[in-house]
Amino acid sequence: MRNFGELLSLIKYPLITEKAINLYGAQQYTFIVEKSLSKTEIKYTLEKFFNVKIIDVCTLMIPSKTRRVGKFIGKKSLYKKAYVKLKEGDSIKTLFDY
Repeated sequence: MRNFGELLSLIKYPLITEKAINLYGAQQYTFIVEKSLSKTEIKYTLEKFFNVKIIDVCTLMIPSKTRRVGKFIGKKSLYKKAYVKLKEGDSIKTLFDY
């Protein structure tokens, strides 16, 4: 098992898109995480860091896509997205603090 500091550094950032914001009402939050993290590691890290109770963690790997800019063709790297569902009454307010 990895230590807490290492796990915290592997959770990259919260995803703030229109779809992700619509899920906030259903107590679901979206994070971009390192590909090597498991669901239990994601749950442990977020529960300890934000002091909330997580009911469910769903993860998915976003495939790499080919992008073209002018005559150059490149690839967008693949990444892992995690949807976490919190217990009723819990919320993560620090995502909106600037």
